[in-house]
Parts: sequence; structure tokens; C-alpha cells
Amino acid sequence: MRFTAQWFLYGLLLIPAVLVFLRLTAHFQNRRISAFAEPDLFRRLTPGVSQFGRKLRWVLIILALSLLIIALAGPQIGTHSVMVKREGVDIILAVDTSNSMLAEDNNRPPNRLTRAKYEIASLIDDKLKGDRIGIVAFAGDAFVQCPLTVDYSAAKLFLDIMSTNLIPVQGTNFERAIEVASKAYKGEGKQQKVLIIITDGENHEGEPVEAANLAAENGIIIYAIGIGSPDGEPIPMRDSNGLFLGYKKDPDGSVVVSKLDETILREISKAAGGKYYHASPGGNELDLIYRDISGMEKKEYEGKLMTVYEERFQWPLVAGIILLAFEALVPERKKKYAIW
Repeated sequence: MRFTAQWFLYGLLLIPAVLVFLRLTAHFQNRRISAFAEPDLFRRLTPGVSQFGRKLRWVLIILALSLLIIALAGPQIGTHSVMVKREGVDIILAVDTSNSMLAEDNNRPPNRLTRAKYEIASLIDDKLKGDRIGIVAFAGDAFVQCPLTVDYSAAKLFLDIMSTNLIPVQGTNFERAIEVASKAYKGEGKQQKVLIIITDGENHEGEPVEAANLAAENGIIIYAIGIGSPDGEPIPMRDSNGLFLGYKKDPDGSVVVSKLDETILREISKAAGGKYYHASPGGNELDLIYRDISGMEKKEYEGKLMTVYEERFQWPLVAGIILLAFEALVPERKKKYAIW
């Protein structure tokens, strides 16, 4: 036997306290009666009162209360096995970890990368139900930071450690990000595959549109979310304690400005049958994308045999209710003097 809410069993500790309370109540009641008349005289004056009936009612109430507490604890007796199958879509999020993602739009924190991580975590917590998720980090190069998994806790751990220091090769290479993500889908057929690119859109090398076309041939739908402003923002530099040190500068001493390039992102998403979204202050773009892909045909993943415990709270619940009903029928007067 096991209990789903075993903390309710602590309520059974109240039963002895109830018994003590009843005993003390009876004791003080007898003392008051003794002050009025001798016990034998009082019994002769109240011949219809059934002491046994009173005691029986309290016993029934205490037993019923105990059973109801056990029912609240959720007893489970017996088990059976069921095959649980997962259905969903394979979703890989390719997140730009180049230094330009440290820019703070409108000169206010958080930076672009922090915003992206927050929105991805919200997607995992609030939306994913059976879908597999993977994470690709990219800058001038790319690598799979989290392979496709339904272990959402593990995915969030990988997400937490994502930073601009992961990839030593700086820049923004969409082609490489798409190639690495495509390989992560290897062996998964040509259906139910979605790649979401989150970036500030400054492509520095490669042929991303050609890579998107190739991905589309393999059944991958690409969505893109552009973070930032086409007008650009400087990239703040901070020390290990987060203190502002100034803005990043190029070799000529000019402040580097990171600008959102929406054109290339639109071309990539269009080539692979997806859509482009510009990140808004409300940050609901991932919700819109998930709503869009929720209508896709779900892929059935490998089932898992799970042990299910049989709920038996009905037994003590019904028994407790029956005892309470029986208690209501027990008379406090002897049958000869009963008024019903």
C-alpha cells in the first residue's frame, strides 16, 4: 500500500486528542451532575437516557473521522502496467550566441540573448507536451548543445549555461547553424521537423538561403525570430560582476553597432516554408510559432511501459460515510422511552 498524499495521515494524530477531550468533557459533566444530585438519584430521574447510545455515537464518529482522513491520504493498493506513447513534433532552436546578442535594445537590460533564453524557457514550461526539443548554439560556427529530447529539465539546464563564450569563432553563420541542425534530425524521416532560428540577423558568411533550400528538401520547416532594431544598438562590455565597462569598438576605435537584418531572415524562412517574426516587447513570437506547428501531424515516439497504482480511496470514504449515517440513527434514549 502507498499513499498519494500521505501528509494527511498526520491528521490521525488528532484522534487521541479528541478522545482526551471527550473524556475530560464527560468528567466535568459528571462533576456538575454530582453537585446537583447523587448519581443514583440522577439516573432514576432520567431513566430514558441511554449512556450506551451516547458512547456508541462517539465511537462511530471517531471511526468515521479516521476513515475519512485515510481516504484524503489517497490509499493505493495493487498495480497494473500501461504502455504510454508520446506524440509530438521535433523542434530545434538555433540560438545566436555571437557578441552582438549582448546588445541591449533601447539601452535597457536584459540583453538580446537573455531575452531569447527567457522566451525559450517559457515555451518549454508552458507549451511543450510530448514534443522533442533540441538546442543548437551558433556564432561563426555551430554545435548541438542539447540533442533532441523529451527531458525538458535537461534542456533547460543546457539553456541556462548558454552564453556568448561557448563558441570561440565569432560572427553569425546561418548556413552552419542550419547544417548542424539538419544533421541533428538525421534518421528522423521527412516529417514533423521544425527549426526555429533566434538571432539579431547579421549574417556574416556562408550561403544561408541555399542551406535553407536543402533543409526544406529534407522536410525541415524553418521559422526565424529577429531580435533587435534595424537602426542598431551598441554592444555593452561588462566585467565578471556585471559592471559596465563601455561599448565594444572595432580596430579603428569606432563603436560597433549591431543592426537587425530582417531581409535575410525573411528569405531563409520563406525558402523553408516557414515564417519570419520580429521579436516584440511582449515576446509571444514562440507562442505564435508553436500554435502554427501544433496543427502538424504528430510523430509517434517510442512508447514507455509505466506502472500505474490502483486508487482505493473509495473504500475508506464509503465506509466513513456509512458509519456517519449509522451514527445518526443511534438513539440517545432507551428504546422504551424513544420518541421516534
